Amino acid sequence: MNAVDRLKESLARFPRAAVAHLPTPLEPLANLGGDLDLSLFVKRDDCTGIGFGGNKVRQLEFYLGAALAEEADTVLITGAVQSNYVRTAAAMAGRFGMDCHIQLEERVTDVDDLYRNNGNVLLDRLLGATLHSFPEGENEAGADAAVGAIAERLRGEGRSPYIIPLGAGHPPLGALGYASAAIELSMQVETIEPFDEIVIASGSAATHVGLLVGLRALGLDIPVSGICVRRAADIQAARVKQRADDLCKLMGLSLSLADSDFRLFDGSLAPGYGRLNDATVGAIRLTAQREGLFLDPVYTGKVMAALIQLNETGGLAGRRILFWHTGGQPALFGYAGQLTEGSSSGGPS
Repeated sequence: MNAVDRLKESLARFPRAAVAHLPTPLEPLANLGGDLDLSLFVKRDDCTGIGFGGNKVRQLEFYLGAALAEEADTVLITGAVQSNYVRTAAAMAGRFGMDCHIQLEERVTDVDDLYRNNGNVLLDRLLGATLHSFPEGENEAGADAAVGAIAERLRGEGRSPYIIPLGAGHPPLGALGYASAAIELSMQVETIEPFDEIVIASGSAATHVGLLVGLRALGLDIPVSGICVRRAADIQAARVKQRADDLCKLMGLSLSLADSDFRLFDGSLAPGYGRLNDATVGAIRLTAQREGLFLDPVYTGKVMAALIQLNETGGLAGRRILFWHTGGQPALFGYAGQLTEGSSSGGPS
């Protein structure tokens, strides 16, 4: 059995609610690449289909698969006010006939009415989700506990809830979606020159870790650089390593990942999660104007800003680079005031 078949066999053990439009396109960014003197490509996971798409569709296929296997009638999830994850969960729950309860955490300070009511929040409401609030933004255990309390109330009403957890102490089911994406990418690049590096967002680490572990399980040594969008690199590195170990155990993989496999960069993070800086605003505008491709303020805008910074400083692994677009464009409308005024909250330029 070859490496692809072994990985497919490992993934097949987990129930999956398949709705994503796959494979997503792999396209050149010729104009932007020319500006940067790079051979630049994009993996279009903003095109996964349901509920405006994005990377969370791949992850949620496995959570919803588990929920359906348990005969749940309600999905519960927690995330930031402008979370792509909760929006996608509501869309997919509805597709499979389940209700969705969303807990919105206060991760970003000093926000306006657009942030609280437009973008993903508007979509959450259109999707019929029941919204709850959680007053903190950096308390994963507390957020999970609050969702657990909602689930208990629902059980008391005779419902069968399924919780999609936030904290890193739970099995990383969502990362399975990106182990599978590694197979997809390997098939797309069979007939083209290999990439020197993949640049991708690293927040919860499910996308980053799933792709990294999947590629290494296939015997592919392409460097994967995780761009920090929520935590500093030293803190995020510990999370990524732990989540990689957790995923290998979940899948029954015997992999020995080297320290060099864990590439983290936080140069575009400041002033923090969900807060804009000049480099991110510039990257969003540049990519839109040169490629007609929209990035989001929280994830992909910061990833592109980091890619540009790394290119300027010689920090990329080579010149042939794959930028992984994880979606999230609805959040642009929640940041309209800042983006149209050209303002930012400080940080690197």
